[in-house]
Amino acid sequence: MTEKWKIKAVVVGASAGGLVALKKLLPALPATFPCPVLIVQHMSPQSDNYMTRMFNNLSPLLVKEVDEKEVILPGRVYIAPPDYHLLVESDGTLSLSMEEKVNYSRPSIDVLFETAADVYGAHLMGIILTGANADGANGLFAVKRKGGLTVVQHPDDAESPAMPRAAIERVKPHKVLTLDEIIELLSQSKVCL
Repeated sequence: MTEKWKIKAVVVGASAGGLVALKKLLPALPATFPCPVLIVQHMSPQSDNYMTRMFNNLSPLLVKEVDEKEVILPGRVYIAPPDYHLLVESDGTLSLSMEEKVNYSRPSIDVLFETAADVYGAHLMGIILTGANADGANGLFAVKRKGGLTVVQHPDDAESPAMPRAAIERVKPHKVLTLDEIIELLSQSKVCL
């Protein structure tokens, strides 16, 4: 079903309940997963990098907090640091910004998804997971508008259904799936090139 998309990067947005969802999703990715995975998980500005260390211990892929001007490499998981927006640049690097909050959030899912959509266009997969606000709906709309594949966790399967519901209402995504189905989709050998 993903054959029409030649995915080169995956962006994931999560908020309330996201740690539990990501704790299940990241260890399930195959060690040979060829795409970079860029994640915004809403967190306290005072958070340390415990989440990144925990995911790195659980995942077969290298999981790291983003550094300014870091080159995006395949098969890596990049997590936005606390209190910074994460942006994808046209030169294949990542940048960090302390500009105003978007949807009361920094990092903002919308900012990541919109900048990634500008760079990857139809070669991007956007995934919205559990969350308690509407951040990510506009960003996922940008992914769809640029021809990318849009995926939303089914609200009934989400710990906090508000964010998935907002994304479904705004975007009419290509796929509304349970977390297990999202994992299955990502585990398909042909999902990323």
